[in-house]
Amino acid sequence: MIDFADAAERARLSASAIHVFMNVVREWKLTAEQARGLLGVDAPTYRAWQADPHGTTLDQEPLTRISLAIGIYKALHICQGEKLADRWVTLQNRGPLFAGQAPIDYMIERGQAGMKTVRRLVDSWSAGN
Repeated sequence: MIDFADAAERARLSASAIHVFMNVVREWKLTAEQARGLLGVDAPTYRAWQADPHGTTLDQEPLTRISLAIGIYKALHICQGEKLADRWVTLQNRGPLFAGQAPIDYMIERGQAGMKTVRRLVDSWSAGN
């Protein structure tokens, strides 16, 4: 298991994590504001990470959020059709968890805790539960 508290591990993983996250952002067609909201960072920080991911070592919080987003992406691609998998996070959802809100808004509003909840939900779908 990877230890995000370990600075050397974070340094090793940061550039590739940012790169994969940016790919997820493109696939989900998120705005820069939505992407920043998922990461919990301000605009200058987000732009710096985009411009030079190799010069960045992420803190534990944004690396955990990126890991959650990647897990959500993967689980959606396992349990949804290709077209819905990438649209699902931005569609309004009438399910009891979201109450008409899009999952992206739910996750941004609730931060890492909201992302963990969505991750558990989609993981349960991909496991057939």
